[in-house]
Amino acid sequence: QVQLVESGGDLVQPGGSLRLSCAASGSIFRFDVMGWFRQPPGKEREWVGDINKGGAAYYADYVKGRVTISGPNAQNTLYLQIQIVKPEDTGAYYCYLDDGGNRYWGQGTQVTVSS
Repeated sequence: QVQLVESGGDLVQPGGSLRLSCAASGSIFRFDVMGWFRQPPGKEREWVGDINKGGAAYYADYVKGRVTISGPNAQNTLYLQIQIVKPEDTGAYYCYLDDGGNRYWGQGTQVTVSS
């Protein structure tokens, strides 16, 4: 079993930056991929990006150039850094972990971009 807990969501002004964290515990040594989805208000959940066990990261086109995924580090924490945030970045952000057979989700953390 894997447990994921996101944190770092906040109210951010447009143009600012933020970093979200995802603390993983349990059997994470089996992970193949960890990543992030987000769900804007009133919309479906959309993939943001992920990083595989080899350290290669991939991003959705709509965030490419503004987003960096790193980790998991020695404390088993995955990060999502977003630069130059926009109002359309508003939403609940969820981290996930794939171990080849299962996908585990965190409970989400809320990001609001507004002046």
